[in-house]
Amino acid sequence: MARKVIVSCAVTGGADTTKKHPGVPVTPEQIANEVIGARNAGAAIAHIHVRDPKTGLASQDVGYYREVVERVRGSGCDILVNLTTGPGSRFVPSADNPHVGGPGTTLTQPLERVRHVVELLPDICSLDVGSMNFGETGFINTPGHLRTMAKAIAAAGVKPELEVFEPGHVMLARRMVEEGDIAAPPLFQICLGIPWGSPATPESMIFMKSLLPPGALWAGFGISKMEFPLVAQAVVLGGHVRVGLEDNLYIDHGVLAPNNAALVERAVQIVRAIGEEVASPQDARGILGLAPRAARVAEAASAR
Repeated sequence: MARKVIVSCAVTGGADTTKKHPGVPVTPEQIANEVIGARNAGAAIAHIHVRDPKTGLASQDVGYYREVVERVRGSGCDILVNLTTGPGSRFVPSADNPHVGGPGTTLTQPLERVRHVVELLPDICSLDVGSMNFGETGFINTPGHLRTMAKAIAAAGVKPELEVFEPGHVMLARRMVEEGDIAAPPLFQICLGIPWGSPATPESMIFMKSLLPPGALWAGFGISKMEFPLVAQAVVLGGHVRVGLEDNLYIDHGVLAPNNAALVERAVQIVRAIGEEVASPQDARGILGLAPRAARVAEAASAR
């Protein structure tokens, strides 16, 4: 029997890509519309960042997240909502005093980084397991901060998606699972090609998959021109996949993707060409072991 493969769509990201592609969604309405379009094209999960509508830059404003989520849910769209917790982790040492963050630093208290998750109760939220040089900045996710965030996420009844950018991150995530900070079975997202993490190659994906704990659920993606080759690689290796304008702006060499839906459609074609089926949101909920949202909301309310 064909395996059901979850296609996730990362619709906007937080990088300064709006100057490179006018179709990158910025406002909550635009982001919500891209989520709905991705669902119609076959995505079961939407990975969501928000941006400041005035600047187009990444934002941590809970109000923007709330508007996106309410627009998506209010439309009747059944896609699973995956909110990022990555913003608030960037550190740029001051030129005068490296103990102090300089321009570009966004380092935030861990509970503030998950406040929108606790308030909005998405189905899933990302949790970036580990620190690294992220381009020209530091990407800081210390074990102590991660444990604090993981505890708050678990109390909200939300499943963390463990984003891992290099092998050491997988090992830290494994330890968190072993110590009970992350409930089993864990969900991993193998993120490849981000400077300066593991490269977007089949060898990287194979090796990082080999480090996952037994029974782990996983997906993987590569950025830029490796987006679609690594969709195929992840499917062949038994994983799930992610595409979207956060990771890649092009549908073909030199041709900008018109929207997120076009990238999802290409991923769907690849999944089916390999002989597998594309999971619906309901399928994805079963694969990931997610309780219905109404039950999670009631449980979170009683816990408060």
